[in-house]
Amino acid sequence: MRLTPSLHRIGNDIVAAYLIVTPDGITLVDAGLPGLYADLERELDLIGRTLDDIRGVILTHGDSDHVGFAERLRRENGVPVFVHAADADRARGGEKPKTAMGRVRVGPLLRFAAYGIRKGMRPQWLTEVHEVADGDELNLPGRPRVISMPGHSPGSVAVFSPLARAVFVGDALTTRHVLTGRTGPGPAPFTDDPAEALASLARIADLDAEWVLPGHGPAFHGSPSAAVEAVLAVARR
Repeated sequence: MRLTPSLHRIGNDIVAAYLIVTPDGITLVDAGLPGLYADLERELDLIGRTLDDIRGVILTHGDSDHVGFAERLRRENGVPVFVHAADADRARGGEKPKTAMGRVRVGPLLRFAAYGIRKGMRPQWLTEVHEVADGDELNLPGRPRVISMPGHSPGSVAVFSPLARAVFVGDALTTRHVLTGRTGPGPAPFTDDPAEALASLARIADLDAEWVLPGHGPAFHGSPSAAVEAVLAVARR
């Protein structure tokens, strides 16, 4: 799905990943579920690009529904995969804490499960990663900058691309709650430390961007400050 000439999304409102498209190549942010590999190939074909144009994958964190096809790209095409040092073990399949599910509605939960079954919920965990840290500006298309956003996981990050006028937030917030179906910016489920996750939102509030792009839910076309305020309003209820 084309959002802007330099910004594309694959997947859907249940699970999504993103492409930063430039004349010099493509940066992927997250790798969704394993079955999104076919979606990636279709999107590349639509814009006249190939897997060889992908210069790197940046993971917003190391959970299975974001690691997806990253190892396949790394192994088959030599694409480097970047993840915050604090989530490197998680991206390799290491242990993660169990979190409370909170409110659940049967319909949205079943749709999430069905999509996961169709696209594959079990990634091939990464065997090699490039560790990044807060403030790193990566030599990749779009000049993406890493912003540490601990809370959902210790190594959760946002990825800010001035070129794309976008901040990719992974599960730092959601615009479609996969367990309740609620739409609009709000806290994401399965978060290790909800209070820390809310506090981390201040780190993106002042960014000069027009898009806030979560791993689950529709793209938010508006300022990061507006998205953050909406999340905090939901959290206060």
